Amino acid sequence: MYLKVHPDNPQGRHIKNAVEVLKNDGVIIYPTDTVYGIGCSIFNTHAIERIYQIKEQDISKPFSFICSDLSHISEYAKVSTGAFRLMKQLIPGPYTFILPASRLKQLPKSMISKRKTVGIRVPDNKISLTLIKELGHPILSASVTDPQGNIINDPEMIKEYYSTRVDMILDAGNSSLELSTIIDLTEEPPVILREGAGDVSMLVAA
Repeated sequence: MYLKVHPDNPQGRHIKNAVEVLKNDGVIIYPTDTVYGIGCSIFNTHAIERIYQIKEQDISKPFSFICSDLSHISEYAKVSTGAFRLMKQLIPGPYTFILPASRLKQLPKSMISKRKTVGIRVPDNKISLTLIKELGHPILSASVTDPQGNIINDPEMIKEYYSTRVDMILDAGNSSLELSTIIDLTEEPPVILREGAGDVSMLVAA
């Protein structure tokens, strides 16, 4: 299914359709504030396995997932005082935070690294945040790329390559070509693992 969704005022029926897909073992492609993401419910192991196959990614490399806000993050990760202060300044935004996992028994093993950490972000995007709130829990987030690993930002090209691989594509127009910045908050001071979209001057200055 391919649906055009308004980026600022997403149609309720389209969001409802996407949530139903997610609830029924489905895999969707959805917009974020950086690149398009391939996602599913983080509690659906079958759908997660499908995404590993789609991305041709080694099962030992966990995917990150998106939450709705800082309070939501604290349900899945241990957030120190310093991490809380930093994230409060940066979210919602184009940042992925590496944090100690707090729900080791509830989360699928494929979502947790060998270091017992998780990658979580809160994108500044109305569609993805609405999806999470309507679903009631986080959505896996894997970047949409071609077989060579290049970002695909044109929804028509995404449709051409992925329409037979996923259950739904939400088209909100061309995305950025820049990935999120990854910040490891298990270290003190925090470490930038990948510099992408977003301002990191406060971290560099620190």
